[in-house]
Amino acid sequence: MSDSILILPILLPLVGSLLVFVTPSQNRILRSAFALLFSGAALVTTIITFGKQLSFSTASWAGFGMDFQLKLDGLSGFIMVVAGFTFLALLYSVAFMQGRERERQFFGFVLLGSAFVTGSMLANNLVLMLFFWEGLLAVLFALIMSGGAKATPTATKALVISVTADFCLILGVGVVFWQSGSLNMSVINLPLDNFWNGFAYVMMMIGAVARAGAMPFHTWIPDAAVDAPLPFMAFLPAALDKLAGIYLLARLNLQLFQMLPGSGLSLTVMTLGCCTIIFAVLMALIQKDYKRLLSYHAISQVGYMILGIGTALPIGIVGGLFHMVNHALYKSCLFYSAGAVERQAGTTDLSQLGGLGRKMPVTFICFLLAAAAISGVPPLNGFFSKELVFDAALQINVVFYIVAALGAFFTMASFLKLAHVAWFGKMTQVAQKAKEAPWPMLVPLVVLAFFCVLFGVYNPLPLHGLVEPTLGSALTHSFAGLPHNWLVAGISVAVLLLAVANHYYGVKRSGSALGSSDHIHYAPVLKPVLAAAEAGKTDPYNLAGAVMDVFALVLATIDKAIDWFYMKLVTGIAAALGRGLENAHTEKPWHYVLWVLVGGVAVTVLFFVGIGG
Repeated sequence: MSDSILILPILLPLVGSLLVFVTPSQNRILRSAFALLFSGAALVTTIITFGKQLSFSTASWAGFGMDFQLKLDGLSGFIMVVAGFTFLALLYSVAFMQGRERERQFFGFVLLGSAFVTGSMLANNLVLMLFFWEGLLAVLFALIMSGGAKATPTATKALVISVTADFCLILGVGVVFWQSGSLNMSVINLPLDNFWNGFAYVMMMIGAVARAGAMPFHTWIPDAAVDAPLPFMAFLPAALDKLAGIYLLARLNLQLFQMLPGSGLSLTVMTLGCCTIIFAVLMALIQKDYKRLLSYHAISQVGYMILGIGTALPIGIVGGLFHMVNHALYKSCLFYSAGAVERQAGTTDLSQLGGLGRKMPVTFICFLLAAAAISGVPPLNGFFSKELVFDAALQINVVFYIVAALGAFFTMASFLKLAHVAWFGKMTQVAQKAKEAPWPMLVPLVVLAFFCVLFGVYNPLPLHGLVEPTLGSALTHSFAGLPHNWLVAGISVAVLLLAVANHYYGVKRSGSALGSSDHIHYAPVLKPVLAAAEAGKTDPYNLAGAVMDVFALVLATIDKAIDWFYMKLVTGIAAALGRGLENAHTEKPWHYVLWVLVGGVAVTVLFFVGIGG
């Protein structure tokens, strides 16, 4: 097999996107065929190359070590997951995007996004990685804008936040090049024993976790859930962005830097993971909209990945990467279920939904499996990846484990609420009009739900074949099979049962499934905090905007002061002096003689004072 085949997973979706863009807008069938054909061909290519060790390079781009180098190893093998999700997203969108104004734009940029994510994972040169990484920014903006003019503020917000984080990433790459003398990712392995190496790690880590959607770089995601086309949420924030961001974080810890368990940087990354878990899941718990609820869970689940990889323990890294794959599966499935509800019922407002399970049975079953998987119900995939993360967190410090377990409690509670409101209960007037989604939307749902079951019941398949090879010689034994810590697994099951009891208590207390989390939402301490967060008062983007407004006000005040000084004060003094001189010209000769004498005395005095000095 020629190593040049590594170009195809990038080239095929790129060519497909170009053909989609040039296809006449009215020729929807040809456009859909191009999208599915080229994304399918890219998937086949990644399957053929899976498990191989390949490398490809060309002549230097611009000197200074900036070479076009691609390398397929255990970690970059996740490109197969990227290609798979791209194909499913496009298949789903064939039905969902029908009749929408910007369908061509959406299809084209989905393919382009797949090419950029794949390129960033295969790149073996830091500058080449940045080229693909930054290309994804344009895709992010364009895909959000495919939701129409109303999505402009959200697209702008996403771009500003992403650019800020990517500036940190670029700065980190520059320091790595300075410290290592190389841009070749295969040969870089910096110890975290000095300030500049630590600074480079932090900068690159910010770029990675921001792309994954961790706090505080997450706030555009819930807005995009409302403004952008729903397949976008299943494709980029829930799948590809998570894969790219967590991939880079794993690459930092496994290869580019020598991260030690329990070190200051390790604890910092783990703390970031815990904050993302708990704050995002609390926001998910109080949502009244199907899509916004899922968007906050897409953020919260990233916390488990960051927490696991941040431990720098083999079990934690395996758990974090496994959870990355699992999250892409069940979160995409959940967003696709929301898209089916939106298309068939016309709304995702939970107050208007109810009894959909009887109208959309296939979508309902897929939703239940994915919801149980994300909640960590055994024996589904989410249970096993979370247990690995829990075990790793407990080995570092019990506080991290407690926060992660508390996040699992709130996750289960919010999905019990969502399932009870939307799929069970009395059928609403809106639900009565609904019917099962068309088959192009059902196929991705069924496939993803199937893998949620398969990767749990037979977890050696993804662990042996996809996840564990990324650690290479650092892995001393496999973590596949049944849980390795039965005490932690037992506590996890107990936490889920407590969440069930909490749900029924909340329903009984509030009188409705929609209010099942009100006793948490309006708790004395949480109520003002959650209200402020929901109003956007804790949004770093809004806070930064407020700071810029104050800064602009200060500058405007200074500008006005300068204008007053020159336009009012100086001109006023000049005018007053002019009037004084005008009044001094009386046309009387003796006045002029007096002025000459006074001037002469003044000059004489100044002359002698100067000589004396």
